[in-house]
Amino acid sequence: MTQSSKKKATACVVLFSGGIDSTTALYWALKQYQKVQPVIFDYGQRHRVEIKMAKKTCQRLGLEPKIIKTDLRQIGGSALTDEKIRVPGFKKIEEIKEGLPVTYVPFRNGIFISLAAALAETLGIGHLVCGFNVIDSPNYPDTTSSFVRAMEKATNEGTGARLKEKKLRIITPFLKMKKSDIIRLGLSLGTDYSYSVSCYSGQEIPCGQCSSCLLRARAWQEAGQEDHLLLRLKKEGKI
Repeated sequence: MTQSSKKKATACVVLFSGGIDSTTALYWALKQYQKVQPVIFDYGQRHRVEIKMAKKTCQRLGLEPKIIKTDLRQIGGSALTDEKIRVPGFKKIEEIKEGLPVTYVPFRNGIFISLAAALAETLGIGHLVCGFNVIDSPNYPDTTSSFVRAMEKATNEGTGARLKEKKLRIITPFLKMKKSDIIRLGLSLGTDYSYSVSCYSGQEIPCGQCSSCLLRARAWQEAGQEDHLLLRLKKEGKI
C-alpha cells in the first residue's frame, strides 16, 4: 500500500527499540497510517541508552511514545539482561558463530508483542508494526515468519479480537529484506538515523566489535552511505 494509491489506514502501534529496523518501521508507518503510536520497552536491558535515543527520535517526529516497563533481568539468560554474561566481541562478521547467540533474550519479541497487543486492544487499534527481519540475523528464533504467524494467531485467540470479525494483524514489512535494503528504503522515506543506536555495549558511541555493530557497519557500507549516527557523533565532537 502506498500513500498515493490508497487512503492511509487508521492507526497502528509500532514496536520501537530505536535501532535501524524499528526506526525504519516508524517512518514507514507514518507514511501508511493516520495515527502512529510508538511503544518503547524498558526491560532492564544493558544498552539502556537505546531508550533515551528512541525517546529523542519520537520527540523529533512529534510523537509521544508509550513506555512499558517489564524487568527481564529477573529471567536472565542473556548478555543483554545479565551483567555477568559478557557481550562477545568480534573482529569481523565471519567470526560470529551459528546457533543461538548469547545476546538472544528468551522470548523477548513474544513478550513485546503480547504487551503491545494488550495496549492496542485498549486503544482500539488493530495493527502492530514490527521491524523484524531474519536475513542478516537468522539465528534469532523470534523474528521468523512462522513465529509472527503463530503470535498473530495467539493474540487473536487470547484477546477481545476473538469475539470480533476484524482481527488484529502483525505487520512485518521488512521480514525478508537485508539490513542494507532496509536502510535504502528508509532513506527513500526520509528516515533520520542520527539517534538510532544498535550497540550492545550500552554506550551511545558504537563499540564496533559486537555483532550488532558489525552488522550495522556492513549494512551502511552496502547502502553506500555513511551512518547518520556516526555523522552526528562527529559533528558533536564525540568521536
